[in-house]
Amino acid sequence: MPTPTALTADQARARLSELYVVDVRTPGEFASGHLPGAHNIPLGRLAEALPALKAAATRGDLLMVCASGTRSAQACATLAGHGVPAVTLAGGTSGWTGRGYDVERPAGGRAVWAMERQVRLAAGSLVLVGLALGLLWPWALWLSAAIAGGLVFSALTDTCGMARVLGMLPHNRPRDADLRGTLATLAD
Repeated sequence: MPTPTALTADQARARLSELYVVDVRTPGEFASGHLPGAHNIPLGRLAEALPALKAAATRGDLLMVCASGTRSAQACATLAGHGVPAVTLAGGTSGWTGRGYDVERPAGGRAVWAMERQVRLAAGSLVLVGLALGLLWPWALWLSAAIAGGLVFSALTDTCGMARVLGMLPHNRPRDADLRGTLATLAD
């Protein structure tokens, strides 16, 4: 029987105690609610986590999780390229909560908007600014055109440069101590 590339929320819940759950969303998104027992390693920090993930994969199956399944599928592809088997949670945390399953939130954790929502706010705001400034300076309309072009490119390539930039903001970055602790836990 071939190894599945994705688990449904029901399948993942049934096997939760035997999986190493790795959430690849930003720390802010992770704090807003994650699968019980999940470890946070943002997608952009996956390369430095490879040794710890390889070690964890020798002891159990890795389940990669994000909001919708897109980033976790990218994480699985990256890991597969390094010989580390992993599966993604189909539908991500949205699918998990849609089935009525609980998520954990850290005590006093700050809730941050999902990256997709942050991108929509930033892109929409920049388009409006470009249009408003375009009333005074017609060249400013190029800002709106550039954002529109970026959104089309993002849709066609299933990548998002704006999300990468927003991911660098302090509220979206992990504290190094938190990441080191997560990697130590997975490596042991």
